[in-house]
Amino acid sequence: MKKIIVAITGGSCVIYAVALLKTLQQMNIETHVVVSKMGESNLNYECDMNIGEIKEISSYYYDYNNLGAAIASGSFKIDSMVIIPCTMNTLGAIANGLSSNLIHRAADVTIKEGRKLVIVPRETPFSPVHLENMLKLSKIGVTIMPAAPGFYHIPETISDIVDIMVGRTLDQLGIDSELFKRWE
Repeated sequence: MKKIIVAITGGSCVIYAVALLKTLQQMNIETHVVVSKMGESNLNYECDMNIGEIKEISSYYYDYNNLGAAIASGSFKIDSMVIIPCTMNTLGAIANGLSSNLIHRAADVTIKEGRKLVIVPRETPFSPVHLENMLKLSKIGVTIMPAAPGFYHIPETISDIVDIMVGRTLDQLGIDSELFKRWE
């Protein structure tokens, strides 16, 4: 069974994280979830959900400040990690090797163990500092996938837009889905 860490930070577009977790749950993929304080706030604001509802669709849930959690250790085997959405604060901390919370530490461990890390930044416009941090991470193999959905599949609802981003995220994690119509 695949094991995936899903981290939710305070960037807008937390709807992508919720849809990703629901999809992974339906696929019986084990999720290890951690949510920042602002991620929790945006969950409530943007999706009218509370942290209890995230715990219900997660296999395992960890406190944001618990640096002793299983996912903070390289000896804990996971397949990949996705940070969705990812704030520039989190991206900058990871790019510079800082581990002041569990999201930073889990990402640091994912990188040092050579595992797949996908970061879905949500900011616009990007400053030169943001771009330099993204480039630094990209050069070491981190996938940077801005929350910028395509529209070639002619979405009719917000759910259609969410599905293409979640489907493309799953692609990056090596998980097949049929969430969106592929280009032919």
